[in-house]
Amino acid sequence: MQTAYISHPLCLKHDMGGDHPESPARLHAIEDQLIATGLLDYLQRHEAPEATQEQLLRVHDAGYIATIKASVPSHGVVELDADTALNPYSYQAALRAAGAAVLGVDLVMAQKVENAFCNIRPPGHHAERARAMGFCIFNNVAVAAAHALEKYGLQRVAIADFDVHHGNGTEQIFHDEPRVMLCSTFQHPFYPYAGADSGNEHIINVPLAAGTGGAQFREAVTQHWLPALERFRPELLLISAGFDAHRDDDMAMLRLVEADYAWVTQVLKDIAAKHAQRRIVSLLEGGYALPALGRSAAAHLKVLSSL
Repeated sequence: MQTAYISHPLCLKHDMGGDHPESPARLHAIEDQLIATGLLDYLQRHEAPEATQEQLLRVHDAGYIATIKASVPSHGVVELDADTALNPYSYQAALRAAGAAVLGVDLVMAQKVENAFCNIRPPGHHAERARAMGFCIFNNVAVAAAHALEKYGLQRVAIADFDVHHGNGTEQIFHDEPRVMLCSTFQHPFYPYAGADSGNEHIINVPLAAGTGGAQFREAVTQHWLPALERFRPELLLISAGFDAHRDDDMAMLRLVEADYAWVTQVLKDIAAKHAQRRIVSLLEGGYALPALGRSAAAHLKVLSSL
């Protein structure tokens, strides 16, 4: 079965300003690299639908969703916090980003594809139940997990998050939901200054010091993520695929390279093959050094698609 590649043109229209690192160019960088390597020809392309109100309400408060919708400007930019802003297309883009996550789940659960990658923005893992932050508006991976629980009756959904920043929103939403396991590596102390001591049996947080490279990252995954995932036996594996721990990304201070992203993708594929009928949905989170982002995402997709 093929790998699905899910995106939408509206994800390019969300723009928080010319000097903002979370820019439309991020999606172009990934797609250009997939074209250059020939990978895109082997992927099953899909346009993301809009997430429905019902799907969003599983992880976000109704008042919060209404506030975001009402805050969209007719022109210019409105700031939600110091890092996160809306332009006239942002709400529609956020609906498509969350909708991509839902479609990815539907495709793998229907066995139409083995796995899926969502090349989407705005990203999601910092968005809490009632708070936008860290470039994130709706928590896309949380929407995907909740959809899998509700629509398909799954009892064990795992989220692997290798973004350089802790997925505080994902943790907040699922901290007391034992059907969802979150395995996360992240630079600490670092934005959002969370996660170091808030884990439990199904929230597996592994803080990494600035300067950490691939060997220590692989050790953290092997020693902490894998035993937890083996115990949990996920029926579906979701990935918050942030590529900002790359050594070329000056937004942070970890030192991963493309080979590390390929390695962790293969490790997660092995877990999914053993426990989850190979079902994986991966969603773009961070990654701001554009050439490194393109190469890292391509390495990730090459492993996902077994090419």
